[in-house]
Amino acid sequence: MKKTLVALAVLTAAGSANAGINLYDADGVKVDMSGAAEVQYFQGYAADSKSKIRLDDGDLAVNTTIAVSDQMNAVAGIAFKFEDQEVTSDELWVGVGGDFGTLTFGRQYLIADDSGIGKDYELGGDGIDFVQADGDQVIKYVFDNGQFYAGVSALLQEDGKDNGDETTVYDGRLGARFGNFDARVYLYSGDDVSSDKFDIFKDVNNKAQAINIDGYQLEAEYVMDAFAFSASFGQVDYELASNNTVKVDADTAALAGSYTMDKTTFALGYTYWAPENDDVNVFYANVTQQLHSNVKVYGEIGTSDEKDSEFGYVAGMEVTF
Repeated sequence: MKKTLVALAVLTAAGSANAGINLYDADGVKVDMSGAAEVQYFQGYAADSKSKIRLDDGDLAVNTTIAVSDQMNAVAGIAFKFEDQEVTSDELWVGVGGDFGTLTFGRQYLIADDSGIGKDYELGGDGIDFVQADGDQVIKYVFDNGQFYAGVSALLQEDGKDNGDETTVYDGRLGARFGNFDARVYLYSGDDVSSDKFDIFKDVNNKAQAINIDGYQLEAEYVMDAFAFSASFGQVDYELASNNTVKVDADTAALAGSYTMDKTTFALGYTYWAPENDDVNVFYANVTQQLHSNVKVYGEIGTSDEKDSEFGYVAGMEVTF
């Protein structure tokens, strides 16, 4: 039973900070708390942007797994994020789990939130963007037996945050591991999603309108001793919900590799983003020093061939518990 509890804790913590502190573990009840704080000195690609101290990430999460029988456990999680001098709850869910997988309900991240293979911190450019990756009315199921894994999630008729329409999203993932090789595919379909990603989807008042999104992402990763390599390719179609002749089709691809020497990791990456007849190429490199299992510092540089873009750089520190 204890092995099952640990596995469930890993499965249900997706979207939260990494589990770090066990608060309680007795009588079939396991409670973990985790948190993260990350601050950077950041200069992005945007024209005329200025370098600044950036509060990149702040998370606090509590997850619990409770054995209710030999075959089934109750699970629950709450999480908070600290951004823009505000504290908001980004997770509040309950569910059940066992050898059959984990089924959860409530405020949580969709399967699509896990997509992406980049090894960048901030300067990887525009990769796959499914836009809506979380919500209050989410049902999610994940299964992982070590070699094969799968997941599906649905955001059910949630009020649009900006456009007032009823947003619905269905997505899923299917993957397999063969030794050091891991491959997976993500599928995504969303209706009436609010997005200001492209100017053609804004109204006369420059407000985002509802769009429909359909796309997929293929990903693969391979680890060879101290080396790790990853690649992906995806396509996403965006169209105005009220007029399907207004649309943008985008292709994206990414390559990344890293080498770890003792407690230092060097990484290189490339991202290709091509909406319609435009295309952008981004190259980045970074180095990470692991000062402790819970503390790392890093530096990253990057360049983009997008018009009027500037040279980007970032130095940061992350502390987790």
